[in-house]
Amino acid sequence: MRKITMLDQVTIDKIAAGEVVERPSSVVKELVENSIDAGATAITVEIREGGISLIRITDNGGGIEKDQVPSAFWRHATSKITSLEDLLTISSLGFRGEALSSIAAVSQVELITKTPDALTGTRYIIEGGVEKEQEEIGAPKGTTFLVRNLFYNTPARAKFLKSPATEGSYIGSLMEQMALSHPEISFKFMQNGQTRLNTSGNGNFKEIIYQIYGREITKELTEVKAEEGDVSISGYIGKPTVSRGNRGFENYFVNGRYVKNNILTKAIEDGYRSFLMQHKFPFTALFFQINPEKVDVNVHPAKREVRFQNSEELYHIVYRAVNDALTGKELIPEVSFDPARRKPAQERPAAAPAPEPFEIKRKQAQAALSKETAEDPKPIPPESKIRETGVYEKVPVKKEEEKDGKKEEQMSLFEDRKLLAENSRSLHRVIGQVFGTYWMVQMEDKLFIIDQHAAHEKVLYERLLHEMKKKEIISQYLAIPAVVSLSLRQLELIRENESWFREFGFELEPFGGKEYTIRAVPCNLYGIEDKEIFVELLDSLEEENGRMTPEIFAGKLASMACKAAVKGNQNLSYQEAEHLIGQLLKLENPYHCPHGRPTIISMSRYELEKKFKRV
Repeated sequence: MRKITMLDQVTIDKIAAGEVVERPSSVVKELVENSIDAGATAITVEIREGGISLIRITDNGGGIEKDQVPSAFWRHATSKITSLEDLLTISSLGFRGEALSSIAAVSQVELITKTPDALTGTRYIIEGGVEKEQEEIGAPKGTTFLVRNLFYNTPARAKFLKSPATEGSYIGSLMEQMALSHPEISFKFMQNGQTRLNTSGNGNFKEIIYQIYGREITKELTEVKAEEGDVSISGYIGKPTVSRGNRGFENYFVNGRYVKNNILTKAIEDGYRSFLMQHKFPFTALFFQINPEKVDVNVHPAKREVRFQNSEELYHIVYRAVNDALTGKELIPEVSFDPARRKPAQERPAAAPAPEPFEIKRKQAQAALSKETAEDPKPIPPESKIRETGVYEKVPVKKEEEKDGKKEEQMSLFEDRKLLAENSRSLHRVIGQVFGTYWMVQMEDKLFIIDQHAAHEKVLYERLLHEMKKKEIISQYLAIPAVVSLSLRQLELIRENESWFREFGFELEPFGGKEYTIRAVPCNLYGIEDKEIFVELLDSLEEENGRMTPEIFAGKLASMACKAAVKGNQNLSYQEAEHLIGQLLKLENPYHCPHGRPTIISMSRYELEKKFKRV
C-alpha cells in the first residue's frame, strides 16, 4: 500500500474546481448568479473564443467591500448563509462559497469592484489561486470580473473543451435562460464583439420569449396561472403546434433558479399527453414559487437539480395547471401555404384590383346599414353580422342585467366563434366527405377538415375515460363467448386482478386447464377483436409487475378506442357526420386524438384565395 500523504492546497483547489467549473459556461453561470444576488439590475457578459480566452462580466450591483475582496476568494467563503439552519430557507442563487475559489484556481482573474458608498473602488488580481496584486482604483458602482485563459494551468481539463463556437453556444443558451428567469433585469450578451442578446429589463416576460424564440412561437402561447397551498405557478406554455423532438424547449424556474427535475418534467409532459403526438415535447416557460423550506437546492455542486419535500402533491398541482390551461382552448391548427414571394416594386400593379362581388355586396350592405342607422339613432350592436350574401342580419343580444349593483354583459350568439361550440352549430355547413376519410365543414370564412377516424377515436377514448373515473362502465355480453388460452403467469395475473377486470367491464370465467372464456366486454368496445384487447391488457400487467392500476388501464384506452373507432376509407352518411360533430362538442379536448394527432385542421378563405391568385 502506498504511503498516505496530505494534498497541498493548490491541488485541493484544482480538484474542487472540477466539480464547479466544467467549461466556460460554468464560470458565466456562477458569476452572473452572484451579480443577481448582489441586486444588479443590468448585467453585461462579453466573451472571446467561446469564453476560453476571455470572459468579462459587468454589473451595477452592490459590489464588494475593499477589506473583504481577498476573503471572497477563499474556499467556502460566502455572504449568503451563516449556519446550517440557513440552508432550509435559501432565497439566493449562490450559497456554497465555492465559485470564486474554483474559478480563480484554474484561470487568471481580475476583479474591479466598488460599493455605492465608497469613494473609490478596488482592483484585485489572482492567478491559479495565488494572489498577485491589490490596489485602489477609480471605478463605477458595481463589479466587473475578467476571467482570462481558462484552464491555462490544467491542460488535461482544457483538452476536453469543444470548439470555441460550441462553447460560445452553451453560454448563449445559458444567457437566454437567465433572461427568461429574471425579466426584471437587463441582460446583454456579446460574443466576439457582436451583440447576441439584449433585454430591456422591463419585466415583460412575453417580450423576452419573443426576443429569444421569435414570433411564430410567441403567437402560439397559452398563459398558465395556478396557486395551491405553498405552490404558485405562472408563465406560458406552447400550444401543441409548437412541439419539438426533444426537451430543449422545456424551461421552468423554481424560485428564480433554472433547474431540471424529473417530477416537474413528468407532470408537464403528462399534462400534454392527450394533446401531443408520441415522442414530441412541449414548449414551456413556467415560474414556480415554492416555500423554500420544502425545496432542497443543496443537491448538486452546480445547483442544476432540486428535490421537493412533497413531490407527489407537486406533481398533481403541476399536472392540473398545465392540463387546465390547454383544456377548453380551440386548438385547431390552421393550414397555410408558403407565402408568395414579394414582387419587386417595378412589377407591382399601379392600381388596386377591382373589388370582387362579395366586396361590392359588403359595401352595399354597409351603406344600407348606415342609412338604417341614420333613421334609427340606436347604436348598432357589435354582434351585427353581414352574411356573404350581403344581407344584414341583426343578432338578438340579451340586455344588460343588474347583478350585485354592477352591469354584467351576457355572451351573445356570435361572440364565441369556436367551431366546436353550441352557439356555432347553426353556422356549420357540412359540405361532404373526401377520400372516404375527411369531412369538410364550412363556418363563416373558414374551411374545417375533420378526420373521422381520429375524431371518433377521441370520442370513444373520452367516453371510456369518463366511465372509468365515474365507475360507470357498462358491460356488453357477447353472443358467442370468446375462449383464450393463457400461460401460467397470465392465469396468475387474472386471479390477482380479477376485481379490476370486472370493474372495467370484463366478465371472465375459467374454462378448464389454461383457458378462460370472455363473456362480456366494456360496452364501447363491443364489436372489436375481444381477445386482442384482453391479451394486450395482460401484457401490460406483466410489464408493470402484475398490478393493475387505473393509469395502466387508461394507457390502454387509446389502443382500444383506436381499434373500435370508425376507420378511414369508410363512408359515413351526413347524419352520422353531424352526430360525430355533436359528440365532439361535449369533449374537454376534442382537438387531438389519444395519440396526439389533430382531429381537425382549418384553412382560411384568404389562404385559399391566395392559392388561386385571387389576392
